[in-house]
Amino acid sequence: MSNIGVPGLILILIVALIVFGPKKLPEIGRAFGQTLREFKKSTRELTSDVMDDIDEEKKKVKS
Repeated sequence: MSNIGVPGLILILIVALIVFGPKKLPEIGRAFGQTLREFKKSTRELTSDVMDDIDEEKKKVKS
C-alpha cells in the first residue's frame, strides 16, 4: 500500500468537503469509522478461530 502523505490527505478532505458538504461529512466519517471497527473486529475473531483450530490440530498430532 502506498503512502498518501499529508498533501494527499488534505486534497482528499477538500474534495470530500466540496462533494458532500459540511453537514454530511461528519455522518460519513462516523459511518466509515464504524465500518472500519467492524472489519477489524471480524478480522480479529477470524484470526482467533483459525489459531484455535491450529492449536487443536497440534494437540491431536502430539497425542
